[in-house]
Amino acid sequence: MSAAATGIDLQAVGYRYAGAGRPALDNVSLNIAPGQVYGLLGPNGAGKSTLLSLLCGLSTATTGTLSVDGRPLAGLRRAEPRAVALVPQDYAFYPTLTVRENLAFFAGILGFAGAAARARIDAGIAFAQLDDAVDRRAEQLSGGLRRRLNLAIGLLGEPRWLLLDEPTVGVDPQSRHFLLDAIAGLPAQGTSVLYTSHYMEEVQTLCRRLAILDHGRLIAEGELESLCGDAAGAQVELATDVALPAALVERWAMLSPAPREYLLKLPSTAALPGLLGEIAGVAQLRRIACGRPDLEQLFMRLTRRSLRD
Repeated sequence: MSAAATGIDLQAVGYRYAGAGRPALDNVSLNIAPGQVYGLLGPNGAGKSTLLSLLCGLSTATTGTLSVDGRPLAGLRRAEPRAVALVPQDYAFYPTLTVRENLAFFAGILGFAGAAARARIDAGIAFAQLDDAVDRRAEQLSGGLRRRLNLAIGLLGEPRWLLLDEPTVGVDPQSRHFLLDAIAGLPAQGTSVLYTSHYMEEVQTLCRRLAILDHGRLIAEGELESLCGDAAGAQVELATDVALPAALVERWAMLSPAPREYLLKLPSTAALPGLLGEIAGVAQLRRIACGRPDLEQLFMRLTRRSLRD
């Protein structure tokens, strides 16, 4: 395994695509410590993919700095080309090549040859449990096997940092659990992970710390327990399709993920009688549940629920 990973530090990072009306990233500052699976969340268009592109060197920040242990990240990538690896959401392999041929090709791209290449290929096959598929063309693989091949290719160079973009899209439940277990074990093997996903339960399971982006800006960052656990959450379901008055919804900062359903964050459980009294005056209540808000509730509250392209 390569040298021990060091934290990634972003200071006032910005990026604007040519001709874009607003920046894709706007003054983002983050410090991502090593030795963990770190979550990166945001609606479509929030800037997650742009941030991954900056970290792996596909793009260069318009403003701000990216560094590792006080050293420019670009310098680390030049000195150690295998230090940062990206596993994109799209399949990053050749469909007409077999699993082994794909691994051999990318091992060669990374500079491995001879016994070293064979060792890395064998390690990738073993890690992703691809033994029964090594001689099958990639286009013949199931969705789960394709995701496992994507991950195996990303790990060929034993990167310090692995950037994962929606790594479980389109897989069956068994493959999904396998991938999550495999990813969870990577920090113990010396590879720190930056994990993006729209599946909140995955991030809640894998990540102790996370950041949430929206419209290119950082809107929340910290320990999951701290972000979700500082106030009581409430889920309200009405008995009829009559919507709550806009003034009531605004006053309690409610979100409505579905007809008759509302989510909100209470300042304390002592506020619950007041909320119930206001609702009872205008609508019939079917159900209310209170407790610590989960990550999805936090995400919806912070980003609101307007649809994003």
